[in-house]
Amino acid sequence: MKNVGVENASFFRDTRGIDTVPLKLVFYLAITGVIIFLMAFSWNNIAPVYSGAKDSKQINSAALEIVAIQDGYARNIQDVNSPEGSICSIDLTLSDVRFLSFGVDPDSNINGNLSDSSWIVENNTIICQYENGARNLYHIDGETISFKKGKLDNSTGLWVPDENAFSSGVVIEGPISGTFNFELVLDGGKYTISHF
Repeated sequence: MKNVGVENASFFRDTRGIDTVPLKLVFYLAITGVIIFLMAFSWNNIAPVYSGAKDSKQINSAALEIVAIQDGYARNIQDVNSPEGSICSIDLTLSDVRFLSFGVDPDSNINGNLSDSSWIVENNTIICQYENGARNLYHIDGETISFKKGKLDNSTGLWVPDENAFSSGVVIEGPISGTFNFELVLDGGKYTISHF
């Protein structure tokens, strides 16, 4: 005698839910697609914020390094035998930055051209301008810090303030990656000059 109940209960012959499987599969794939789309869209909005936070951390650290040397020894530019002034080294990796300026605004009309307008002195300020035109300003608290671009004097092998038209402030054009040194000097006043 054939057992009908066992044969009908076989897994491979049970077709009672077969019409709902494709519908469920399409539904779950659609839900998965929506989740992936939302994650990608969110990442495009979050990535600049994350990058900006990472940049802010580096720039705030640079500001602290600069403040740390302000009470140190300032080398007298007029005396070639004067000992080296207090120096700080700043490590920066800022890939999306158009420029980073110390103590000057080289692009006051915010058009991306650093040579079509006069530079405005902004002591105690670091300006970070991104490729998309957005800017972040960082104020350095404490006494007035005057930045000057430095140049290497080949006759003495010492760094001295560059006296050209754009010598006020220090500007690093992007993309920025490397170590940047600043030294405290005396030259008719106290200046923080660049060694790059």
